[in-house]
Amino acid sequence: MPDTAFMRLALEQARHAWDLGEVPVGAVVVKDGVVIASGYNQPIGRHDPTAHAEIMALRAAAELLGNYRLPGCELYVTLEPCVMCSGAMLHARLARVVFGAGDPKTGACGSVLNLFEQERLNHQTELAGGVLADECGELLRGFFAERRSANAALRLARAQAESEAEAVREQSQQQ
Repeated sequence: MPDTAFMRLALEQARHAWDLGEVPVGAVVVKDGVVIASGYNQPIGRHDPTAHAEIMALRAAAELLGNYRLPGCELYVTLEPCVMCSGAMLHARLARVVFGAGDPKTGACGSVLNLFEQERLNHQTELAGGVLADECGELLRGFFAERRSANAALRLARAQAESEAEAVREQSQQQ
């Protein structure tokens, strides 16, 4: 199965996150061409800052294989991993990491820094980025646009309610 097919599966996971009100990032772990684990962002719902899609998928894969090391496995994720997730991937001894959209604010695969190019680390993981980047990025942009729109509507409703309350107070003072 080509990288794009696995990334589409990661996008499905990202949509699960969106449905829960989480930032839509999804991940799948593949071994020998078969998806063995998946995950999506859940830090808000789990009250867990480490519950990123990649970490959730790594935990599920490690549990399934009965080993915290995942040699021969590949991880596909819709957004460039952060430092925390990149570190976990390197500790898991993944063979390869493939990401979709770059993350210019927290990306640790080249956007802000690149942990994977550190030759002094005791394990090297192959890195590939930009797979379905436009589609992955559009999902994120759509989520944040929807969130901004909802916040704007909420602010407008509050302003209207305050205005109406003020009008009622003024009317009652006049009587």
